[in-house]
Amino acid sequence: MASASSDWVDEGVGVVALKALVIGMGVLIVAGTVALAVVLVQRLGGASAGSATASMSLAQPEGARIAGIAASDKAISVWVARPDGERVIVLDPTGARRIGEVRLRD
Repeated sequence: MASASSDWVDEGVGVVALKALVIGMGVLIVAGTVALAVVLVQRLGGASAGSATASMSLAQPEGARIAGIAASDKAISVWVARPDGERVIVLDPTGARRIGEVRLRD
């Protein structure tokens, strides 16, 4: 009879361990679902903190107008028609900073 009670004790420890494992996995599933929902809301909800839009002034004189814009993965070129001549201003697309300027007429 002693062996039957020891089998029951071993089985009880196994059941307790299994219950703890199932509870732990349930908590991980709930935490993962909440994390997934948070990520989806951040991505679908609009601009996140890391994707702020950059803006800058081209600082052109009165009467200047943008005559054209061309973009590539490495630069944005803005063709500016000014009273004193035309020029192309080259901008960095990631940081919105001026890389260079090409004067078409002096």
